[in-house]
Amino acid sequence: MALEIPLGTVLSLLINQVVKTALAAKDVLIQRESFRVLSQHLSDIEPVLRELQRRELNDSQAARNALEFLAEDVKVANDLVEKYKNRSRFYLLLKCRHIVKEIQDVTRLIGRSLAALPLASVEVLTDVSEQVNRLHNEMQRAQFEASQAQLQIVQKLDQGLKDQKVDQGFANDMLADIAKAVGVAIEPSEISKELASFRQEKEEAAVQKNRAEEYFLEQVIQLLSRADAAKDQEEIKKHYFQRVKAIEKEPGDYIPPFPSFICPIERRVMVDPVSLCSGTTCEKEAIESWINNGQRIDPKTEEPLEDLSLSSNHLLRKSIEEWRELNYCLSIRSAKRKLLSEIDSNVEEALVKMQDIMTENPITKDWISIEGLVDKCLSILGSSHNRDIKWRILIVLKATVEGHITNKEKVIESQGIDHIAPCLGRSSKVSNAAIDLLFDLLQDGKGWNVSACRKLSEQSSAILFLVMLMNTTESTVKAEKMLLKLCDDDDANIIRAAEANWYKPLIDRLVKGPQTSRLLMVKTLVQMELVHESLKCLGEAGAIPPLLELVSGNLESKENALSALVKLSTCHENKKLIASAGGVRLILDILLSSQVRTIIIARCCEILERLSSNDDGTAFLVDADGNCLELDQIVNVLLAFQKSPNLSRIVRKPALHALLGICKSQQRIVMKTVVIANGVSVILPMLDDSDQEIQEASLNLLYRISHHEPQGIVEFLLLGRRLDKLVCFLNDDSRKNAQMAAVGLLANLPKSETDLTKKLIESDGLQPMVKILGSGTIEAKENALSAISRFTDPKSLESQRLLVELGLYPLLLSFLKSGTVTAKARAAALIGNLSLSSPKLTVMPKASSCWCFRNTQIPICKAHGGICSVRSTFCILQADALPELVRLLHEKVHATAYEALQALFTLVSEDKYHKGAIVLHEANAISPIMEVLNWGNPSLKEESLHILEKVFLTRKMVELYGGGARLHLIGLTTRNIHIHEDDALRSKATRVMVQLDRYSRSSMSMSMPLV
Repeated sequence: MALEIPLGTVLSLLINQVVKTALAAKDVLIQRESFRVLSQHLSDIEPVLRELQRRELNDSQAARNALEFLAEDVKVANDLVEKYKNRSRFYLLLKCRHIVKEIQDVTRLIGRSLAALPLASVEVLTDVSEQVNRLHNEMQRAQFEASQAQLQIVQKLDQGLKDQKVDQGFANDMLADIAKAVGVAIEPSEISKELASFRQEKEEAAVQKNRAEEYFLEQVIQLLSRADAAKDQEEIKKHYFQRVKAIEKEPGDYIPPFPSFICPIERRVMVDPVSLCSGTTCEKEAIESWINNGQRIDPKTEEPLEDLSLSSNHLLRKSIEEWRELNYCLSIRSAKRKLLSEIDSNVEEALVKMQDIMTENPITKDWISIEGLVDKCLSILGSSHNRDIKWRILIVLKATVEGHITNKEKVIESQGIDHIAPCLGRSSKVSNAAIDLLFDLLQDGKGWNVSACRKLSEQSSAILFLVMLMNTTESTVKAEKMLLKLCDDDDANIIRAAEANWYKPLIDRLVKGPQTSRLLMVKTLVQMELVHESLKCLGEAGAIPPLLELVSGNLESKENALSALVKLSTCHENKKLIASAGGVRLILDILLSSQVRTIIIARCCEILERLSSNDDGTAFLVDADGNCLELDQIVNVLLAFQKSPNLSRIVRKPALHALLGICKSQQRIVMKTVVIANGVSVILPMLDDSDQEIQEASLNLLYRISHHEPQGIVEFLLLGRRLDKLVCFLNDDSRKNAQMAAVGLLANLPKSETDLTKKLIESDGLQPMVKILGSGTIEAKENALSAISRFTDPKSLESQRLLVELGLYPLLLSFLKSGTVTAKARAAALIGNLSLSSPKLTVMPKASSCWCFRNTQIPICKAHGGICSVRSTFCILQADALPELVRLLHEKVHATAYEALQALFTLVSEDKYHKGAIVLHEANAISPIMEVLNWGNPSLKEESLHILEKVFLTRKMVELYGGGARLHLIGLTTRNIHIHEDDALRSKATRVMVQLDRYSRSSMSMSMPLV
């Protein structure tokens, strides 16, 4: 009879087993939380058992039985811990639901056994009994669940296997999720170890003849093995070459399927074959649909089915997969042969086949690469001129590298980007395919592929193409992401993008980049050749605020930022942005500062020059709130630079141009400041400067100043040979602006300066002025007409004659016909001046005692009663100017009508007024002269009355026009109607009425014709 073990010893052994199991449960790596809870419950049982041992529990069969049941359950727990302690972590994750269920079951089992102790021994004290009952209740209520993250991974895997997702992207995702969940680094060496352990689990299932688990684990292993981190390239090559060897003697490009491969329902090769109870094998989805539609017969034999259960036909499935792989190898062999032929039609067929097999099974991506087809495709891509071939190669390469890190690396290392990047500049279809492929190549499992990005950056045209495509392609988003990444990595790419007119990265770097990068961006702006639209885009993109910020930096930063602002300020839209950002105030503060370097002053002056250019004047010389800055201060600063002869021209020149720009819009304010600062004496010597731009700018400025302050200019010009210099400007047709300013300056100088007039004639100044009338700018022509007026004074017949001999008259007539209003008025005034000299220049025919000896061949002027010509007497009639002067009256423009009336008055101003009246009558001029009394201003009406007063000294004119004239005059002579008319005008009108009354008292009601 065996000796019975003492109850105390039984308790001791049980306590040791509990402690051992509790400690072991803590070390299980998967489902730690569940095993930790089990360990805690076991740890709580230990003190109860020790208390029973201390109190020497009475030995009874019931007590022994209770302890024995508890020991058996603790052993189950221990076995469970040992079972899962050293298993594959991948396997444990996939079995998480089952493991959790096992832990929950054993926990509750131990709790029930523990509850039997108080019942088996009445000696168990109350406090121990209560503790046991509490533990029992907790363990019975224990709920164990796998983590939500783990369950999601398992569900995702199950669904993927059900949907037969075998692509490499899905494999990469699943491996990454599983490895992360179990704490395995995604490194090939670590993954290889885990998969090796996982394969042992599959082998264990095979040993135990657990076919369902074996098949499931095989599916998972095949899927995860396709992931990049799990691939064993040597094994893949070995597998591929085994298949290649099997088809070596196969003459064709396709092995037909065995009949057993064909589903009797779908009549095509099966993918997931399952067997019926009758032994017929069908495609799983097809037979499930067959049964769901109420069919209860075998689809092949049409015999009734006694059992509707389905079982996977693993052997047949494996055979079908092998058959497919053999055909893949045949397709790859055929594609290689066709690619090597380099015949377009063959190449296209090969590419189509390659794309098809990669779509069917991603494993072919590895095989295509092993066979060298990737390299061959890249070679053809670089050499082919067929855009359809290029497009299809790009599509095939995209399929080859999609989700396949190894193939991506192969393409990159094979200089593939060198062949792909030029495709960005091809047709829309090709360029879109190239963008899609490049975007994939630039990505890896961790984000952007640094090596690929660097290689693409080395393609000088890539950035340009991507910028172009970003605005014109369906792949805009990818193109922009690639550009942003390339620019983020390399400042040189930012510069290339800016040169391609895409400024976003440059502005971003300018705003928030490191100081060295910001400075580089500024220098880039300075060096770039930018058209107006580009300058506008830069301003709108936000380049100006960071540049103004950099102006406050160190010397290098300040100089470059100011240089960039100089360039941007040439664009009208940017001027407003500079002003609204407070840039003008900042620049003015710099100019007012002491000890500022010359180059900085120069850049500030250049900005002011551009802000005031193109007739913008002072529009942008405002602070950030739009308030005008003090012009006196600005003008004084700019003038001060001109007072320093030692100051570099790079400062004086832009300062002078800025002063000129301001002067054009605010002449009175500028003139006042210039006079107070003795500015004329500062500017005048600059006409002698050797720099032509300074000469021209100072000349323009003097022209503007002379409108209001000609004092001192004449004296300066009369000294030395300075007037000759001015005449040189008049003669220089290549410098139209200077020519206009020179003749304008002469026009503004007082006509009373006879010495100046004389000197100009001596310096041959008349000829270039007349020449300007024919070839100068519009403003120059108007100025020339005004300047020439000083030489048409009737007191200076010689200068008048010189002008006429130089061809002045025809030019004046052309202005009357088609000039501006100002030109017409000035031309009419000059004709009037010349006409004033006609009477005294007219040669009267010699009287003969015998009428038969009179020279009847010499024409007599109707206006002057003698021998006239354009060259000798400047006669209006001989020049045919009269019709044009009359036409000016019909135009009813005050400025031109006034000068036309004065010119017409010269025909009736002398004692031969009756001849002039007849000439005016014959030219149909009298009626429009009278019409002036209706529409003209007081000065025009006065000129009209002057003429009519002379005309109506002739009875015939009164008879012809008296009645009509009264209708025009009555309004001027009736005080009650026009009470605001000038008394002198009314008086003159009254005199004309008196003349009319004197000649026609008897014919007041006569109706006179109006011409």
